[in-house]
Amino acid sequence: MAFKIAALLSVFMLTYLLAPLVFTSDIQKPYPISLLVYNSLTNQRNLTFNTDIAYRGILLGAMRKIQETTNDFKFTIKEDPNYGPFLVSVNGVPGIDADRTYWELLVKLQNGTIIRPDVGVGCYIPNPQDTVILKFTTW
Repeated sequence: MAFKIAALLSVFMLTYLLAPLVFTSDIQKPYPISLLVYNSLTNQRNLTFNTDIAYRGILLGAMRKIQETTNDFKFTIKEDPNYGPFLVSVNGVPGIDADRTYWELLVKLQNGTIIRPDVGVGCYIPNPQDTVILKFTTW
């Protein structure tokens, strides 16, 4: 009987100690996303960038990573004291209130559905295989 209890305790301890490694190792790996820059007001060609994002990482981090690795993507943000980072310009094209232009944040999910997140670039957490769309448009 003592042998069975010791064996059960050993199995329990191994399961208890190894479970976090088994269940979190795949989840915490970086995963791929795409970033599409689309100007709906001109015939400028769309640009697509692929990168990996840290598990539960924010979009702004992925954008900075892309900006650091290519000359084809630059952006500026403005810190709002209430709402955090606000996207001002992409590749030298700013949103202008007088022209009623801005950079809209959209996301094409893995299933093809396009959504408008209710947060900005500083809070949005992309899912694996998301295509984040920065669309220059008017309101």
